[in-house]
Amino acid sequence: MLFQIAADLMVVLHLGFIGFIVIGGFLVFRWRWVLFLHVPAVVWGALIEFQGWLCPLTPLEQQLRQASGQTGYTGGFIEHYILPIVYPSNLTREVQIVLGTFVVVINVAIYGWMIAQHRRSKKDNA
Repeated sequence: MLFQIAADLMVVLHLGFIGFIVIGGFLVFRWRWVLFLHVPAVVWGALIEFQGWLCPLTPLEQQLRQASGQTGYTGGFIEHYILPIVYPSNLTREVQIVLGTFVVVINVAIYGWMIAQHRRSKKDNA
């Protein structure tokens, strides 16, 4: 039971990390220090997708599932609703490239807009 809970928490953590990678740039508007966490996370997430690597959270979650006696992702709310988002069944190499490109484009747009706002405010204050 404890390993199953740990595996479920690992999936939630994984989903949270993916969300942070995709839209965490918006947090930088509020807290500038998040930039130092977000940029490396974006680089990591994009590299995983572009290179076809396996995120270390995945095997850890799988080991926890095996330790709990589970063999798959059946049952429970987390397994039914969150796992298909984190581990889509149609994840091909091409889909990974699209996802990696999406991560880069969305974050370049967020940071580009933020830099433009910063420059505009400096110009207005000068």
